[in-house]
Amino acid sequence: MSKKDTKKTFFRTIAPHKVIDQSFFPEHTHPVVGTEFAGDSFPEHIHPHLYRNYLISPLFRSIPAHFLSMRLYLCFKNNFKCKDMAGTIVSMSAIKQVLQMHQWGYTNRCIAKEIGIDKGTVNKYVNIFKASGMSIRELLKMDDPLLERKFNAGNPAYTDERMKVFLEELPMYLEKLGHKHVTRFLVWQEYIKMHPDGYGKSQFFFHLKQNLVASKGPTAMLTDTYVPGEKLYVDFCGDHLNYIDIDTGEVIKCEVFVATLPCTDYAYAICVPSQKVEDFLHAIRMCFEYIGGVPKILVTDNLKSAVVKPDRYEPKINKALQDMGNFYHFAVIPCNPYSPTHKALVEDQVRLVYRRIYAKLRDRQFYSIEALNKAVWGLLEEHNRTRMQKRQYSREEHFHAIEKAALQPLPEGIYEMKCYADVHVQRNGYVEISKDKHNYSVPYTMVGKKARIIFTRSIVKIYVDSVCVATHRRTYGWGYTTVPEHMASNNRIILERSPQYYMERAYNLSHDFGLYVTELFSSKRSSNPPEIYYKTCNLMIGLHKKYDDKAFDATCRDCLKNGVFSGRRFENILKHKIMYPCDVPNLEAPVPTNHGNMRGTHYYQ
Repeated sequence: MSKKDTKKTFFRTIAPHKVIDQSFFPEHTHPVVGTEFAGDSFPEHIHPHLYRNYLISPLFRSIPAHFLSMRLYLCFKNNFKCKDMAGTIVSMSAIKQVLQMHQWGYTNRCIAKEIGIDKGTVNKYVNIFKASGMSIRELLKMDDPLLERKFNAGNPAYTDERMKVFLEELPMYLEKLGHKHVTRFLVWQEYIKMHPDGYGKSQFFFHLKQNLVASKGPTAMLTDTYVPGEKLYVDFCGDHLNYIDIDTGEVIKCEVFVATLPCTDYAYAICVPSQKVEDFLHAIRMCFEYIGGVPKILVTDNLKSAVVKPDRYEPKINKALQDMGNFYHFAVIPCNPYSPTHKALVEDQVRLVYRRIYAKLRDRQFYSIEALNKAVWGLLEEHNRTRMQKRQYSREEHFHAIEKAALQPLPEGIYEMKCYADVHVQRNGYVEISKDKHNYSVPYTMVGKKARIIFTRSIVKIYVDSVCVATHRRTYGWGYTTVPEHMASNNRIILERSPQYYMERAYNLSHDFGLYVTELFSSKRSSNPPEIYYKTCNLMIGLHKKYDDKAFDATCRDCLKNGVFSGRRFENILKHKIMYPCDVPNLEAPVPTNHGNMRGTHYYQ
């Protein structure tokens, strides 16, 4: 074949125009009239400038005559490959097509119509591009898988109220499906009767299938390694989150506690003030409440709040953590010291927390630890609901499918950390918690004995000879907490003194005495504190035992009538009988009779 013939057949690998079906190319590329040049079967923009001179290489126009159709033809409309044709068009991903047409200035509606995808999808891709901070040129240079991953890194699962109701009732649905002859459609009919605004049939079937797929678990990675509900890995992040004290303006750093269930990688995080025992146990309790159950084994690091003395074979566990394990029924197994390889999954979870929580909170300010935790929990929920790579479900779906039912139920009541103190009962019948500088009473018969105090944030229990002898509500700050029954009788009387006590006791002795004591404590008579008259009453009660009842009552009436309320004056009147004889009727003075010793009136004359 000559060189001229070779050039002539450059665009002749496809049959001539009259043989090829006109519908093979877009309508706008069809020639208006027939011609001997078979190249008319191609779009106008690829025709050579000189039709007759086949030795000249075909030149493409710099500006195509049919701009939109030409680009679509090259990119995706034709999308055909010919083995014999040079420069075969390679297909591009839909994302690159959207970005390219967006760069050319087409509207999202037009892009959706030409590519054949939903307009909402086009809007999503364009919004992600605008938020990425990258240019279209940089995005188009990326390989298709990397671009797909950037634009579809994982979306949060379904977050509406219907999903929450569905997850709560999921065990019931699975139990129904376990019965013979029960179908998904029947379960959905019962579901829609209970929840008329719930999911339709297709969505109900989809979510049910998602959870059934998640319940099967991965076939090669974790099925034979981790048992659902068996372990919980816990750790603290190395970096801190912080908030600003609104009163002082001080930036306060917080420790971030992270936990994960290794079977489903379900995560939890919370900010606490420190890694001290009380904060560590509080974080574990909050984690149990979040996942709604208790695992059988807690795997911790060798921090002092968990392990008092690390050892590869027999570590000594902190007593407070042991008490918590006894309350929740879990065992503590710390990882090996110096090489914590037994909890790699929680270390990886810490890495994810850095990227999905720390990074998103870097530009936000908080003014309380409660507000900080609220933001952390919001991002944590989004993290658990994001689809995992290489799996068809999220962590939350996997957790509800296979692990939540395997956890132990939460015990009744809320756990509070226990503290211990060994003391002696003081001579006054009290024991002291030096941490609070507060004293608590015990029965007076225990004075001088050894006692053990077990106290939580709210309760104080005192044991003597392994017997609980007193229980008090915990009080913070200096002072005394007293139970009257714990005191000796003579001490109890002193504590029980009051105006009412003395008035009742006076009325029991006599009615006149009761009236006198009532007036003694009357606020109209005196503004002095009532404690001033306690000793006066004690004096009068003692005088009642010494003197006759009638004389005592008469003295009470006279002192009440004349306003005498002094204890000593009352005693003098009673003792010398100065006033009470006035109650005897007055008699006329006797007339003296004359006798020899009388001088008579004449003596003075």
